[in-house]
Amino acid sequence: MQNRTRFAADRTLDMICLGRFAVDFYAQQIGARLEDVTSFAKYLGGSSANTAFGCARLGLKAALISRVGDDGLGRFLVETIAREGCDVSHVGVDSSRLTGAVVLGIKDKDTFPLIFLRENCADMAIAERDVEESFIAQGRALLITGTHFSTEYIDRISNLALDHARKHDVRTVLDIDYRPVLWGLTKRGDGETRYVRSESVTEHLRRILPKIDLLVGTIEEFNIAGGSTDIMESLQAVREYTDATLLVKRGPLGCAVIDGGIPASLDDAFNGRGVQVDVLNVLGAGDAFSAGFLSGWVHGEDYEACCRYANACGALVVSRHGCAPAMPTRVELDYFIANANRIPRPDQDAALTRLHRVTAPRMPRSELFAFAFDHRNQFFELAQAAGANEARIGELKRLFVEAVAQTEQALSLSGRIGLLCDDRYGQSALNAATGRGWWIARPVELPGSYPLEFDRGRSVGTQLIGWPQEHVVKCLVKYHPDDAIETRLEQEAQMRSLYDAVQASGHELLLEIIPPKELPRADDTVHRALERLYNLGIYPEWWKLEPMRGSQWQAIDALLAERDPYCRGVVLLGQAAGMDELRVGFREARASRTCRGFAVGRTIFQEPSQRWLGGDIDDDTLIRETRAIFEALIGAWREMRSARVSQGVTA
Repeated sequence: MQNRTRFAADRTLDMICLGRFAVDFYAQQIGARLEDVTSFAKYLGGSSANTAFGCARLGLKAALISRVGDDGLGRFLVETIAREGCDVSHVGVDSSRLTGAVVLGIKDKDTFPLIFLRENCADMAIAERDVEESFIAQGRALLITGTHFSTEYIDRISNLALDHARKHDVRTVLDIDYRPVLWGLTKRGDGETRYVRSESVTEHLRRILPKIDLLVGTIEEFNIAGGSTDIMESLQAVREYTDATLLVKRGPLGCAVIDGGIPASLDDAFNGRGVQVDVLNVLGAGDAFSAGFLSGWVHGEDYEACCRYANACGALVVSRHGCAPAMPTRVELDYFIANANRIPRPDQDAALTRLHRVTAPRMPRSELFAFAFDHRNQFFELAQAAGANEARIGELKRLFVEAVAQTEQALSLSGRIGLLCDDRYGQSALNAATGRGWWIARPVELPGSYPLEFDRGRSVGTQLIGWPQEHVVKCLVKYHPDDAIETRLEQEAQMRSLYDAVQASGHELLLEIIPPKELPRADDTVHRALERLYNLGIYPEWWKLEPMRGSQWQAIDALLAERDPYCRGVVLLGQAAGMDELRVGFREARASRTCRGFAVGRTIFQEPSQRWLGGDIDDDTLIRETRAIFEALIGAWREMRSARVSQGVTA
């Protein structure tokens, strides 16, 4: 079925969404009553924001018009949606109102207890300046959800936005998004009820319909717009007020598109076939559906394609926990559409889950310089040798954070600086480093263990519950592909359990692979080790490897390109090597496409730490001396990379 919608050319934005922008707190205990839930996951939420998020993730130039409170939850929302590439220039900050929130439970596939915490919240106070006419005129389409017509004030603002849109040839979309509780039709705690018949709401919506080009809703939502409990009667009534294209969501049956006269039944309309998956959570699936449809609609694709995207997006989200973070990227969506017939449980498909994880926007790390002081035994020995109290180690590591901060500022290394630090001696250092946008890795291995053991016991996943999401899980493994079979299998089982743990927790993984010195090593030993782990289905975001010769780096580059093109990269380790030795390693790696930088420790901290623990130098001198070595290493790395370019070496 042809999409005859005409869009203005030369617009900087594909889709502008106006409306709800709130935090969703999703119960983590599936099957529990809301009364019995003990923990929640925090996600971006709100219908308009979810749709904008989904559009941006699918590659549209999307923007959001809304408001948040001047609070941590509001900043979380803005940072999260901006990271997807969504324009947030017209998301206001309201100092007198709090960010809206929703508490949700998942009792079963049909029961979702839900409480809206939206008393006078920020996104219901969008101001006239937020719906700036010149900004709306930059869009190809404007979407508003029904909640933002539910009070006299926000109805005026939303209608003003629609008027701006129609004045400037911007196509208009209304997602009916009927929530009876937000229209004051149920008790405040009843957010789960999705339909209450109301003549006043029907009349209200009918006043808006003439301004709409695309109307989106479920059968119940079209019934509230049409004023009947019979869907075909409701659609006939809606058609009397608008010539809009009508997009009716039919759940697992798919969706119907009506662009013209109303047929005798929904089955007689053009229908996009649904995708059959096992349902975990229907909340938010409609927003994913809308984002999928809009991603094709604004580009003029036919309705068959638009519906295919919409139904696949909805199917993916109903199978996952949460809404916005469950939405697919374009790469993931294309893979699912091509393989949907064999993926009844998208949440359990390894290939799809990996694509969902690695194709979403992440902070770019094309260059990485990390100061590694995650050592535990070595610092204990330094303190013992100096006769220093063990508690001094924590103070020392806190000073290293200050050294990293000063280096970042001095060399303008925002987005390129990092550290490795443990929580045994360095918890205060980790606390100080977190939240700065640094690359932060933390060890989980028991120092010196071979075969591998985890520092806090086998249940490593429970340890990760308390880690900030931005922290990278680092694990040093003495691993050789030709090791004794029982040792190698134990190593591999431990790495696999760690990999599964980070898949569940969402943390990135750094595997540091060092072949045991007592085993013979060939040029391809490390290459074969990484190849073996890929064969086992272990795909860490990062590798940490010893310096190698240029030919070995070429082989590693080829392996990663073939087996894991989404790998974030490799960092070089130091192992107390001197500056000259490290420079040689940097030179050999200069042509590597995957080596991003280094993570060096003892070369930097060994001598200054001995003197500081012994009381021979003060804090400022320690910071100055560690900075000098760290910055010299950064200079050496960049010198080698510059030489690569000047000598015509391609990376």
